[in-house]
Amino acid sequence: MTGTLPPGSASDRVAPAHAARAFEVLAAFLALGLRSFGGPIAHLGYFRAEFVGRRRWLDAGTFAELIALCQFLPGPASSQVGFSIGLLRAGYAGALAAWIGFTLPSALAMIALAAGVQAFTGPLAVGALHGLRLVAVAIVAQALWSMARALTPDRNRLLIAAAALILLLELHSALAQVGVLAAGALAGLWLCRATARLTAAGAADLTCVGRGTGRVALAAYALLLVGLPIVAAALHSQGLALFDAFYRAGALVFGGGHVVLPLLHETVVASGWLNDSAFLAGYGAAQALPGPLFTFAAYLGAMVGVSPHGLPGALLALAGIFLPGMLILTGVLPFWASLRRHALAGAGIQGINAVVVGLLAAALYNPIWTTAVMRAADVPLVAAALVMLIARVPVVAAGAIAGSVLG
Repeated sequence: MTGTLPPGSASDRVAPAHAARAFEVLAAFLALGLRSFGGPIAHLGYFRAEFVGRRRWLDAGTFAELIALCQFLPGPASSQVGFSIGLLRAGYAGALAAWIGFTLPSALAMIALAAGVQAFTGPLAVGALHGLRLVAVAIVAQALWSMARALTPDRNRLLIAAAALILLLELHSALAQVGVLAAGALAGLWLCRATARLTAAGAADLTCVGRGTGRVALAAYALLLVGLPIVAAALHSQGLALFDAFYRAGALVFGGGHVVLPLLHETVVASGWLNDSAFLAGYGAAQALPGPLFTFAAYLGAMVGVSPHGLPGALLALAGIFLPGMLILTGVLPFWASLRRHALAGAGIQGINAVVVGLLAAALYNPIWTTAVMRAADVPLVAAALVMLIARVPVVAAGAIAGSVLG
């Protein structure tokens, strides 16, 4: 690592966190949760300016290493980076404070949105929701273009993405998505070794979690992934089934917020818990909020047509979708430096990242395009929304208003 850390932020990383420092972390991340618009990449920019530049809680090398680690793992990358910064600054209390602060504002807004959608009826409501679905088409199209440029820069990775797209257009299930991700990792081991070897490098030593704790966290991650559906079925518990559905989505998504869309669609729409219209309207509205896109789960948990729903469902869904990313991050932290140096690990993740592009492309067509674009007049509205996104003009409210006016 390079740079200078303030006294107490490196040498006492494994010491118990002081309450004052945890509250300091909470206040800093709450402020960011209220103003961090723009998605995961923008969030990382906010974090760097605040914690490397202004507060100097960590140096630039450590921050870059945290980004590399969180991009390597499944889960919400910006939330995982924030969790790590809180952990480095104030131990486990600081990690929890960072997650709560960054997540709370958008989670509360999504719960309020769910209550509003349920109360908002009539022709204007139908039009506004349709407008939000069209905005979602443009948002995912832009995300797909950005991710394709970053994650499929060469022929081999483009081939992996194309193969994933073809398979996923034919196979419509969460299990198929998991299988294609696994196949992508194997294809990466075969096709991406050369590029992975070029990027394998020494990693910073992020010694803020002991190896024993890391092993427990990894075991908990795997045990919950395997055991939750079995226990939910044995107990006939709808609450556990809801928690498991969102835990599984959070545990298996690579690439961040937009990529969780097809997994969540399989979770709540294919199962009959929610209809396409409400799902895509909430997703479109979520783009207008600061903070992590994974808080979309709070809206879904509140809206599902099975019990628990409302506030209990929102809290279960929110905890379920974020928990696996934090468990696997805690588990990998003590082993990251040695893992980072192996090119094979990088090759596998490059293959997974290429599949993520195919996964998002398949989702853009079905269900997003097929359920949102219902008539020829919708196409220019999607194009206009895409132009507004590129020009960084606020688009979500405009989409809702256009949908209400045009019907």
